[in-house]
Amino acid sequence: MAQQLLSIITFLPLVAAAILALFLRGDDAAARQNAKWLAMFATIVTFLASLFLLAEFDPSNTGFQFVVEKPWILGFSYKMGVDGISILFVMLTTFLMPLVIWSAWEVETRVKEYMIAFLVLETLMLGVFCALDLVLFYLFFEAGLIPMFLIIGIWGGKERIYAAFKFFLYTFLGSVLMLVAMIAMYWDAGTTDIAKLLTHGFAHETIGVAGFTIVGGMQTLLFLAFFASFAVKMPMWPVHTWLPDAHVQAPTAGSVVLAAILLKMGGYGFLRFSLPMFPVASDLLSPLVFWMSAIAIVYTSLVALAQSDMKKLIAYSSVAHMGYVTMGIFAANQQGIDGAIFQMLSHGFISGALFLCVGVIYDRMHTREIDAYGGLVNRMPRYAMVFMFFTMANVGLPGTSGFIGEFLTLMGIFQVNTWIATIATTGVILSAAYALWLYRRVVMGDLIKEALKSITDMTAREKAIFAPLIAMTLILGVYPKAVTDIIGPTVAQLVTDYHAAIPAGDAEVALH
Repeated sequence: MAQQLLSIITFLPLVAAAILALFLRGDDAAARQNAKWLAMFATIVTFLASLFLLAEFDPSNTGFQFVVEKPWILGFSYKMGVDGISILFVMLTTFLMPLVIWSAWEVETRVKEYMIAFLVLETLMLGVFCALDLVLFYLFFEAGLIPMFLIIGIWGGKERIYAAFKFFLYTFLGSVLMLVAMIAMYWDAGTTDIAKLLTHGFAHETIGVAGFTIVGGMQTLLFLAFFASFAVKMPMWPVHTWLPDAHVQAPTAGSVVLAAILLKMGGYGFLRFSLPMFPVASDLLSPLVFWMSAIAIVYTSLVALAQSDMKKLIAYSSVAHMGYVTMGIFAANQQGIDGAIFQMLSHGFISGALFLCVGVIYDRMHTREIDAYGGLVNRMPRYAMVFMFFTMANVGLPGTSGFIGEFLTLMGIFQVNTWIATIATTGVILSAAYALWLYRRVVMGDLIKEALKSITDMTAREKAIFAPLIAMTLILGVYPKAVTDIIGPTVAQLVTDYHAAIPAGDAEVALH
């Protein structure tokens, strides 16, 4: 039953979407409510089922668990499973989706289609984290673009069509190279089974291609192809420019999913493919990743300081925080990778909550311009407290989950490159600058603007949505072992295998 549970968790939202599409008729108030309640019920049941999966999970087993494998098409297999890294991304997804659906309760335009898009998206996101076959992974990874493209393009802001196409083209074009690399991997290894590919050992001898000398050989070429896709998905500097536009134009629920879950697919891809399958290339090119990450942290933090739109500021903040993730991953040590995974999970709760904070006042005032606000603490004291809590968590205040992730990644990178660690640490100061600047402009001060004098505080529904996010941010902040005990053994095995796969002579080639 445990093996089948993974497939049930993955496809239950899709079944609910099919029921909505086939059996729900009409667009009156009753039909809209039914669509919302069915979507809510499906996401809650999915979350409860994933809790059972987590309870049955054995952290000491570093292999894949709950594996289900069946013949599929053209000789490829439908193979699903989770390990200590992917299980928590499954939990993050199932935990957040009921809150996302609840946050969209006020939507009254094409509600059935809106709920279907999010239910289909949940299935595709879960599939990415559970797929153990290259073809299956690629299908889930790419298909996830479609519902998010529709969410931005149909329910987004004034520039939604531009933002939707920019999001789609950036991420789709980045993944074309990954598809070519997957085909090359199949030709070389004779299988698309991810578990077998992890132990295959792709060639890393220096080769010549079109007059160029490729140090690291086939591994370097495969690494770069996968890197193109995952770097866009994260997104890393300088291929991050699609993210602010997508966030600004997406509806609140879309922004939450985009920041909290979809961005994590890039980091997960680095952990699942780049490090274990192409260790020599990862070691060789890690200095490039370090500098790209350091530039991202400093540059996007400075850009965030110049924003006038709240969503854009938080979007640039996300790019900066993902810089810590890529640094931690390619530090390739226990603290770095633990910190990167922790940062991704923590960022899911905190950034999702910050976009919800913007959504609360946008629903009332229909503007995201920072200058349109000021003095909200006078009319919305509960909102001011919640916004302050997540602002502090975003800065990395000790006692919140944001601190643990940043601290561990900085510990990991400091062991590898002290210059990068020093530059990255300045990002902590800059994040305090833009986060507190935003909070002061929006919440603090006198209530001068006439339009704000009748604004109301959070409703019971809005407070209930924030409660579990506050709880998780605090729990992980004071008891990080809840995460590190689960991921620790798998990460330790990944680090051991990674360093064992790098020939001793290549240490001189690597630049760190």
